[in-house]
Amino acid sequence: MHEETSEDTFFRELGGTCAELRQAFARHVGMSPHRVQLLVRLRRDGETSHSDLRRTLGIDGASVTRLVKEFEAEGLVGRRLDPADNRYTLSALTPAGERVAADLERSHQAYQERLLDGLTPQQQETVTGVLRRIRANMIGQESR
Repeated sequence: MHEETSEDTFFRELGGTCAELRQAFARHVGMSPHRVQLLVRLRRDGETSHSDLRRTLGIDGASVTRLVKEFEAEGLVGRRLDPADNRYTLSALTPAGERVAADLERSHQAYQERLLDGLTPQQQETVTGVLRRIRANMIGQESR
């Protein structure tokens, strides 16, 4: 059996934290991650085509349609055919959906602040710099 190296420990901790972060806020608000992402994306981007939602959320078209229909039934999202090309469907938040999405964003900001509790701004900057360096190194490895 081989002993864990400092690199092994670093990437195990980083990977575990990233995997947990993707799910933690959604659990905190009692919603699936894709539901949270779709509402926030529509709030930020305004009326959006389903194909753009599929691409930005990284989920298949059937899942986008299902989510949008669920939100439509809840009165949070409206949809219509794209007047420029009726092969495409556009979705937008209703006023009720706008309120829910705004509440989600405020809740997410407070949640992030709690997660960073006890970390100084300098520590946050250090971690951000480390993560940027790792990404740059990955890009450098991939281009070789």
